[in-house]
Amino acid sequence: MLKDLINLLYPAPCLACGKILHQNESLICLECLFHLPKTNFHNDPSNAVCKLFWGRAKVEMATAFLFFTKAGKIQHLIHQLKYSKKPEIGVYLGKLFGKDLQKSHYFQSVDVIVPVPLHPKKIKTRGYNQSEKIAVGLSQVMNVSVDTTSFVRRTETETQTRKNRFNRWENVKEVFSVNDENALKNKHILLVDDVITTGATIEGCIRKLTAIEGARVSVVSLAVPTT
Repeated sequence: MLKDLINLLYPAPCLACGKILHQNESLICLECLFHLPKTNFHNDPSNAVCKLFWGRAKVEMATAFLFFTKAGKIQHLIHQLKYSKKPEIGVYLGKLFGKDLQKSHYFQSVDVIVPVPLHPKKIKTRGYNQSEKIAVGLSQVMNVSVDTTSFVRRTETETQTRKNRFNRWENVKEVFSVNDENALKNKHILLVDDVITTGATIEGCIRKLTAIEGARVSVVSLAVPTT
C-alpha cells in the first residue's frame, strides 16, 4: 500500500521516453519496450560486431543487443546507466538481452561471464561498473556466474570518446591484466561491455584473455551505433 501511495504521489517516468509509467510497467514503458531497436545479431556470425574483430582478435562469437543513435532513446538509457547512478537499467536490459542469447546456440557453452573492468578510481567515482550490472542481468537469465576478480584493469586511461580507432587501441592495449589465470583456464568466457564503437577496448581485453590456456572468448555489448 505504501508503494502504491508513493507511486500515486510521485509517479515514476519511463527512463527511455519520460512518460509516466503505468502500474504494470517498470523502468521502461511497454511502448518503448515494443519498439526497442534490436539488432538480432545473436544468430548471425557475419554480423557487424563480429566483423569489427576479423583479422584483429580471435572471438567465438560477437553481438550487440540494441542499435543506438546520437540523442536517441537508447543512448539516453546508457547515459543514465553510466552517469546518473541508475544501475538498475543495466540489470533490466541485461535480462532482456539474456533471453535472446538463450535462443542462440553460439552462447550455449558459455562457462563464465566477465564484464569489461573499470579502474578502481572510476568505480569509486561512478559507484559501480555499468558493464557488471549488464552482466548481472545476463547471469540471472542464463544461469552462468559472473567473475569480477580474475580479470582487472590496472591502469587508469583517458576517455575514449574523442579518440580515433588507432589512438583508442594505443590508449588501452596494456591496461588490462589477468589476476587469476586458473579461474579462466579452458573456459568459454562471455566478455560484456556497454557499448562497442571501434572495438579497441574489447580487442585489448580479448588479447589478454585468449592468452590463457584453453580460453575462448565471445563478446556481447548492450548497444552498437547504427551504420
